[in-house]
Amino acid sequence: MNYFFSKDFYLSLIFFLTFRQTKITMRIKRISSKVNHEISDLPESIDLELMRPLIEKYKNKKGNLIPLLQGTQEIYGYIPREAFHKLNSETGLELNEMYGVATFYAQFRLTPAGKHIIKMCHGTACHVQGVTAITDELSDLLNVKDGETTEDKIFTLETVACLGCCSLAPVMMIGEETYGKLSPAQAAKIVKEIRRNEKLSENEQV
Repeated sequence: MNYFFSKDFYLSLIFFLTFRQTKITMRIKRISSKVNHEISDLPESIDLELMRPLIEKYKNKKGNLIPLLQGTQEIYGYIPREAFHKLNSETGLELNEMYGVATFYAQFRLTPAGKHIIKMCHGTACHVQGVTAITDELSDLLNVKDGETTEDKIFTLETVACLGCCSLAPVMMIGEETYGKLSPAQAAKIVKEIRRNEKLSENEQV
C-alpha cells in the first residue's frame, strides 16, 4: 500500500527532527558541564594501581564500559572521581558516557556507601503494603534521601525494584538480614537499635 503525504507534512517533520536534535545537543552540553563539576568536587585520594588488572582485562574489549564500572566499584565500594579519569585516559571512554551510565543504573555509586546499606523493596507487593511510608519514615529519621549516606557513615538508604520476598511485604534488607511485615515504627526501631550498637562499639574502642 502506498502512502502520500503533503509538502507541509514533510516540512513539519524536518522541523520537528531538527528541533529534537537541538534539544539533545543542548542536554549533552549540560551533562558535560555537570560531569566536570560533580566529579571534580569529590575530595579523595585512592590507589589507582588497584585498577591495573581490571583495565588490562577489558581495555580492548567491545562493550567494556559496564564491566569496567562494575569492577571499579568492586575495588573501592563506589566509583571515585579519580577512577573516572583513569578509565578515560587508559581506555578512551568518554567521561560523559561513563557518568551517564553510572547515574542511570541504580547499582552504581559515586560516593562511599555507609557501613550498613538499607535496601527498601518497592516492588508491587511492597508498594501495595505501604513501603513508601516506611521509606519516608527512615528518610526523615536518618536525614537522607534515596541513595544518600548518613553523615556518620553508618547507613546508606536505597530503594530497589524487588528483593524477591513478596510474601513478607513490606520488606527491607540491611546487609544480609531481611525484615518483613514491617510498619514505619518497627523499621525505625530496627535502625535505631543498629545505630545504638554502633555507637556503643565505638565508645568501647576509645
